[in-house]
Order: sequence, then C-alpha cells, then structure tokens
Amino acid sequence: MAEVVRYAHTYGVQVLVTMNTLLHEDEYPEAVSLAHALYKIGVDALIIQDLHLLELDLPPIRLHASTQCDNRTPEQVKRLKELGFKRVVLARELSIEEIRAIHDEVPDIELEAFVHGALCVSYSGRCYISEVLAGRSANRGACAQFCRMAYDLLDSEMNEVLDEQGVPIHQRHLLSLQDMDRSAYLNEMIEAGVTTFKIEGRLKDADYVTNITAYYREKLDNLTPTLSIGRGSSSLEGRSGGVFTRSFTPNPEKTFHRGGIDYFLHGRTAHMANWDTPKSTGEYIGEVLEARGNTLRVRLKEGIVLHNGDGLTISSEGFSVNGVEENIVKINKTITNNLSPITFTPLYRNLDVEFVKNLRSERKIPVDVVLRETEDGFELIYTPIDSKLSPLVGRVGEGFNKEPAKNADKALDTIRTQLSKLGDTPYIAREVRIESKPYFIPISVLNEWRRATIL
Repeated sequence: MAEVVRYAHTYGVQVLVTMNTLLHEDEYPEAVSLAHALYKIGVDALIIQDLHLLELDLPPIRLHASTQCDNRTPEQVKRLKELGFKRVVLARELSIEEIRAIHDEVPDIELEAFVHGALCVSYSGRCYISEVLAGRSANRGACAQFCRMAYDLLDSEMNEVLDEQGVPIHQRHLLSLQDMDRSAYLNEMIEAGVTTFKIEGRLKDADYVTNITAYYREKLDNLTPTLSIGRGSSSLEGRSGGVFTRSFTPNPEKTFHRGGIDYFLHGRTAHMANWDTPKSTGEYIGEVLEARGNTLRVRLKEGIVLHNGDGLTISSEGFSVNGVEENIVKINKTITNNLSPITFTPLYRNLDVEFVKNLRSERKIPVDVVLRETEDGFELIYTPIDSKLSPLVGRVGEGFNKEPAKNADKALDTIRTQLSKLGDTPYIAREVRIESKPYFIPISVLNEWRRATIL
C-alpha cells in the first residue's frame, strides 16, 4: 500500500482507502491501528461506515462517509458534516432533484455520486438478504450476491406468473439489475452540486479500469468551457496534470457491463433488471440467422470484424470464436438450443480480443528543467507545470572540474538533450534552461545527475 501511495502521489493522484464495513467489538483496536498505519504512509482519506470509529483514537486523517451509510437525505448529510466528514458518498438511488436539494441544504460539504458500474437491488447499506439466507453480511463485505441468482415468480397462491409473452416466469434473474451508465448526464450532475464522480470497480480488472476511466476522462474533457461547475460554493474535483496518450478509443461496451441505465436519476427506469443473464452482455454486433451444433450463420453490423478468441453471447449462453469465414462463425461449443433458420436472435460480443490487446494508456507529467551553477557544483531542478506537484531537486556535481567548453553551443545542446531524456520515468521535459557558463560536461556525468535527481 505504501508503494501504491508513493506511485499515485507522483502523479498528484489521491489514495482513498475503504474501511467501510461494520465492525465487531473485538475488531475496533485493530481497525484503529490500521487507520494510524494508513495515515503514516500518506493515505489521503478513509472511507468509513461504522460511526463508532469516530469515538476512538483515530489519526487526524480526512474522513469520507461511505455510501453504506445510506446517505439519502439532507438531514443525514448535515449530521455527517457535523461529525467531521469532509465528503459524503451519496446513495445510488437519488434523483437529480434529491441531489440538488442536499447540496442546497448542505452546500459546504463535498458530494460524491456514482456514475458507472454494478448496481445493488437494495438501498445502499440496507440489504440483508445475504445475512438472512447465508449468514454472510453485505455490510461486512461478504455479500453472497443472491440478487444475481435465478428465481421463479409465483403469486400469493403459489401459481406461476406469466410474462408479457404468456410464458411462465421460471428461473429468471429477476433481481439482477443492469449496470449504471450516467455518462450522458455529467453536466447536469455537476450543476446539481456533485463534486466527485465515482466509478464502481469491485472485482474489476485492469482492462476495465483503463477503458472506463479513459471514457469518463474524455467525457469530462469535452464539457463546454462555459459550464458553471457546481452551484454555490461547490466545484468539480479537478484533474491531475499530465500529458495523456492512449492506443484505443474508449468504449464502455468493450469491457464488462450488463447494459446501461441512469437508475432513478430522472425517475424510475423501466426494465431495470436483465432477466436473461447476470453476466456481462457485451456490445450488440448483429443477429444470428441460424445456429446448428457449433456453427452460426450471422448477419453482423457494418464495421464489425470478428477475431479468433472473441467472446460471444446469445441470451444467457456464452462461447468463443474458433474461426470465421464470411458470415459463418465456428464456435468452441455446441449451442444448447439450436436456433431454426431466420430467427434473428440478437448476438453480442463480450470480449473483443483485438481491443483488449491494444488497451494501453500512459500519462506523463510535463516538467521544466533548470541546471543552475552553485559555488560547490550545480543544482538540477525538475519542476512540474502542475503547481500541486513538488519539484525534484538534486544537488549535483560537487567537486566537479568546471572546464569551459571549447564549443559553447554544442556543449549547451548536449546538456539540454541529456537532461531531457526522461525515458520510462513519469516525466516529460517541456523546457530546459541552463543558468551557468557553458562547461564541458561528459554525457555519462549528465546522465548520472539526471538519474540521481529523478530517481
């Protein structure tokens, strides 16, 4: 964790640690000890649920109230502010009007709101089905995810209920909500007082994080410059500085998702659950015209190209591509229910191997470089243009023989070139300024000074 904090802080990124679980009496001493250890290594804030921790000997660390606190009303948020919380993570179920009302009532506290990711079928912090049925409390981080299981729907007389097509609702995923996607409403949420956007990422892999964070970074960067960010004293939490390069176009359908709904932001959403599957549905890519054994005849959307290893889904059934020839797709398993010709069954791709292979992103921190002569050597300074980041200062060249260069211009060019070679470090040189006489400094010496300062 200390290594994570050091790495993140290099880029001006905060590290917030979740301790948002309800604790047993004998666990409080260990929790307090952990809080002090996290504070010591530079963690920026703790996200907690158990309010009894406030009565114990916590370090002077910033506190955020977890969504597990069921933060749905101005009264609750006001109370949390009075208890010393600097930020409140709002319940997912709030509408835009309810968020705005909370901000109007408590304008001087940061409001964090979910914008993307998996949804729980119950109110945040108020789900007890796992505890009741399996003895595993969701408030203790041990949810058995009964909402992702299949159920029969029966009426009060234990008769099967029929769906809109007259088919009995038998072994359907009735409680499995689709994922949240509020990317179209970022302006509106900022205007309502949201200061921080939260992407749910539990058990998600690096591919998901790379793609989804890039998607929202791009959305935020494209917001109109005239946007009134926040209302009253509220403001959107700023980005960390840097130069971004990526080898892909962000697309949330390319990594894990179960669909996309705004979930109560503008009232109740129809068909919030996906009854067919609790798994990743992927992107719609076309239709299955016929399925026999391990062969599909398909009609793909324009621009869609399948690759060996791609993951496909038909309803709740998943498989991978073993070969493609025109509109015939070989798959790695036999379809459970063969589809008769011209069924036009929707076909989805939940793994695009080419997209994942090219999923790379990099951020570099622009720095201005100064080499300044001192009485006993030189001072080498790498100053990030982001004012929130500290400069890197090296005292170098002590005892170095300051021999005037025979070719001043060449010597200065060599200094600029070598001090700009930042390679696989987090930095990229923007400007190099030399505040000394043009001395002859060997390339090996310049490289040593640069490494000593940067590393």
